[in-house]
Amino acid sequence: MADERPPLGVLMFVAHRHMERRVMARLAEEGADDITLAQARVMQRLAPEPMRLTDLAEQAGVTKQTAGGIVDQLEAARYLRRVSDPTDRRARLVTLSERGEELCAIAAREVESIEDDWREYLGDDDFDLLEKTMTRLREITDPYR
Repeated sequence: MADERPPLGVLMFVAHRHMERRVMARLAEEGADDITLAQARVMQRLAPEPMRLTDLAEQAGVTKQTAGGIVDQLEAARYLRRVSDPTDRRARLVTLSERGEELCAIAAREVESIEDDWREYLGDDDFDLLEKTMTRLREITDPYR
């Protein structure tokens, strides 16, 4: 029986998993060896502006309790902080700390390096087509765009 091509979703996951592994390795090399993949996945969903824990949990696809536990861990490690919600005195918002912003900048540089590697491997035309196609597909797959 001939090898069959895996479903497209699996192929996209394999590329994403490769990117996650490289980013996590880079973070560890830069001294952030205390962050887990689950914590990194929550951190990467933080908007540039502080956000409510419930919104963060929804975007991360976890329960509010799970997100709360991860945020507690990240706050204790000084990657995140909670701030007052200016629109609701009882509520708190989650935002990146200075250390968290530095970590995200390191991750962003590694993602850029990975994309450079992919561009070199695929060539400009195929890479640009891939990026254009995935951006277009996001219109029907990403509720948080």
